[in-house]
Amino acid sequence: LLQSGQLSWLDGLKTLLLNVSRAVTHDVLITFSPTEGPSRLNTTEEGKAGKIHLPREIFQSLSSQIVRVVVTVLNIQQLGLFKEVNQSAQVLDNTVVGITVGESSISGLQDPMQLTFAHRKLPHGVTPQCVFWDPSKGQAGGWHSSGCDTLLRDNGTICSCDHLTFFTLLLNPALDGSMAKALMAVATTGCGVAIAFSIFTIAFCLFIRCRFRFEETVRINLGLHVNLVGSLLLLNMAFLLNSGLSDRTHPRTCRVLGGLTHYCLLCCFTWTALEGCQLYLLFVKVLGIYIHRYLAKLCLIGWGFPVLVVGVAGAIGSYGEYSIQTTEDQVIAHLCWITPKHLLVHYITNCGYFGLIFLFNMAVFGVVTQKSCSLQGSGAVQGYRKPWKVALVAAGLFCLLGATWALAFLTYGISSALMLYLFTILNSLQGIFIFIWLVVLYYPKITEPTGSLSYIIRHDKTVTASQ
Repeated sequence: LLQSGQLSWLDGLKTLLLNVSRAVTHDVLITFSPTEGPSRLNTTEEGKAGKIHLPREIFQSLSSQIVRVVVTVLNIQQLGLFKEVNQSAQVLDNTVVGITVGESSISGLQDPMQLTFAHRKLPHGVTPQCVFWDPSKGQAGGWHSSGCDTLLRDNGTICSCDHLTFFTLLLNPALDGSMAKALMAVATTGCGVAIAFSIFTIAFCLFIRCRFRFEETVRINLGLHVNLVGSLLLLNMAFLLNSGLSDRTHPRTCRVLGGLTHYCLLCCFTWTALEGCQLYLLFVKVLGIYIHRYLAKLCLIGWGFPVLVVGVAGAIGSYGEYSIQTTEDQVIAHLCWITPKHLLVHYITNCGYFGLIFLFNMAVFGVVTQKSCSLQGSGAVQGYRKPWKVALVAAGLFCLLGATWALAFLTYGISSALMLYLFTILNSLQGIFIFIWLVVLYYPKITEPTGSLSYIIRHDKTVTASQ
């Protein structure tokens, strides 16, 4: 880089080398500045420079008597380094600080290293996050926050990390106070309406299932719909209970409430997956369900599997108080949920679990759509030829398979505000959508003499498949 002229040593990179004895009996404190570079404590004006606090645990674990501490301050704008693909967050002052002690990699510190980034009041609409550069992330590397805690102060932000590498402070787009309050109001109102319509939906399904004589496949479908809507009902009730009581509960009660909310969410995801599996059997395999007590076994999976997940998460202490804050440190809401220290549990059990379910259900939806179009073209499908009914069936299946939850993956970046509103509104009203879909789909058929909802008739042999 020096030979090519792409790097200005004085402006782009500043390095400090310190020789420290392994037998150090006190912590080491260093200051650094993006403009002046690292220096010994008190050589830079207090309050205008960052600080690096290295615990003596680091030096006591090394084998050599004298070790070299290397602190590197990089201006990544000039160097053109540490660029993450599709990065929406900004790096504070374009500054990256690298810390190494000795020649070995240091991680798993019991007493974390503390790195303080000095700054004035942060811009409106951003949230600071302490991150480190992970070269194994993606194809070209990226920022990662595992093992680092962020603590915002008046004149700086403290990063407490259990390892040494290259660190920076990312400024992520965040909710402002008015938008966060509006979203909470929409979610609370939508959940209240969704609870009412979920009850209507369950009552309607139970009524037509008990009142009319349907073939076994249709009865299983209705039972699946009842359980899915029941999980949505419990999830909305748990959210309202959580948002109303979380800031006034005992820590132990909050952990229970957080686990209950997580359980209801996982039940909702699991029943969405079971809806996709049933759709696959009906439209792709075109086989009847001849398993003894089939619906009871589905209930064991839909309501039992989340118990195992929540039990493991609760055993490692994943649940507790979770606060939604603005950039002005204003707390919008207190929730009992997965604590920030156990974000990996959230990524695996919520994001990862639903991601797999969504991919499977969308694949099933695509196959079903292709098969339905081919049947329409061959004339094998009777009824439901009107475009608005076809669109309604497609939209209902799309909602039934959990597509609205996928908007959560789009709530980042410049379009986060719009996606957050869509995600909040559509998921709050999911119970209404399913109620309207079931009423329009099933009600016209209950007046038929046989009460059958079958609509695919094959000439070689009679095989039925229901919505």
